[in-house]
Amino acid sequence: MSISDAEREVIEILWEKSPLTADDIIEQVADKQDWGAATVKTLLNRLLKKSAIAAEKDGRRYLYRPVLERSDYVESQSQGLLDKLFEGRVGPLVTYFSKQDKLTSEDVEDLKRLIADLEDGENNDGK
Repeated sequence: MSISDAEREVIEILWEKSPLTADDIIEQVADKQDWGAATVKTLLNRLLKKSAIAAEKDGRRYLYRPVLERSDYVESQSQGLLDKLFEGRVGPLVTYFSKQDKLTSEDVEDLKRLIADLEDGENNDGK
């Protein structure tokens, strides 16, 4: 599913807390963006058409909630980035960032822990 950056701003609010009314979302978006009510409602309608969110009638208003899980969105976006730029492989991505001096010492420690955990998992699975 393709979600624009503007649509992502709206669904991020719903991932944090839902259900919310359009007015609730407009209020929260106002802190980050200079968007009017019409813009937010247009973005909500786009997300509804994509089935990324759902709306339930509550009296005279609608309550919006995400249908698309944040973890599913992050996975698809991450895999898309890897596929487009690094032939689907994580190693070249890490290499790229290390050559650009973008990895902090904390990042390196996190990667070491991740590799150790992965190796431990392989050893525990009998591989």
